[in-house]
Amino acid sequence: MIVIPIKEGENIERALKKFKRKFEKTGAMRELRSRQAFVKPSIVNREEKKKAIYVQKLQMNEE
Repeated sequence: MIVIPIKEGENIERALKKFKRKFEKTGAMRELRSRQAFVKPSIVNREEKKKAIYVQKLQMNEE
């Protein structure tokens, strides 16, 4: 459960912005979207490897 402490006289828009930021960090929506369709573990592993290779190439190019 996300709790957002609101100070006396604080703008509701600011509190809503804090809530949205905290909610995004929890990753709840990302998890919901990923659970809508089953993805085989082999495909998940393949995607993770591709991402790792991509990140490694970017790091090599920076150096």
